[in-house]
Amino acid sequence: MGLRLRPVDTSFYDLFTQSARHLVRGSELLAEMLSDTSDKASVAERMRAAEHDADETTHEIVKKVNSTFVTPFDREDIYALGSGLDDVMDMMDEAVDLILLYEIEVLPPELSEQVTVIQRCAELTAEAMPRLQSMKSLEDYWIEINRLENAGDKNHRRTLANLFSGEYKTIDVLKLKDVVESLEGAIDAFETVANIVEQIAVKES
Repeated sequence: MGLRLRPVDTSFYDLFTQSARHLVRGSELLAEMLSDTSDKASVAERMRAAEHDADETTHEIVKKVNSTFVTPFDREDIYALGSGLDDVMDMMDEAVDLILLYEIEVLPPELSEQVTVIQRCAELTAEAMPRLQSMKSLEDYWIEINRLENAGDKNHRRTLANLFSGEYKTIDVLKLKDVVESLEGAIDAFETVANIVEQIAVKES
């Protein structure tokens, strides 16, 4: 078996960790947006700033890949992980933006459950990213993300059933369904990130 040399440079891992921390911030703002007493315009403005910061970190990852001769793992996996983390933030930003643009004041209670799932996924992802350097203690992370995604799927179906129960006006159903799908998209994107981490761990083991 050939000797595999790893660069000592930890900056890729630092950037992935930073990117995941942006997701924690985004999930907090998403939860605030769902509060009945929140200043939705203010939350949306702060989410836009958070999404911009996340974009900057993603650009730093891409720039570093393009300027680094030896990367800690395959370049395509670095691109995929950076892009996957960015996709989560985009979906959370979309949900917040839609709530503001559609002027939605009353949200189904099931959405709070979805946001709780998103917050937990964000926390787990932020905890997992620093462990990429050692590739240790990551299996529990992707297993739990998968469990959370399954829970999110079930709640997603319950939410849709509630929306189409006749309790809501047609125009409200259309508005709320867009928000519901954005939240589902965020949870799915977290699972994609976990799957990428699993693929990297298998390759590097």
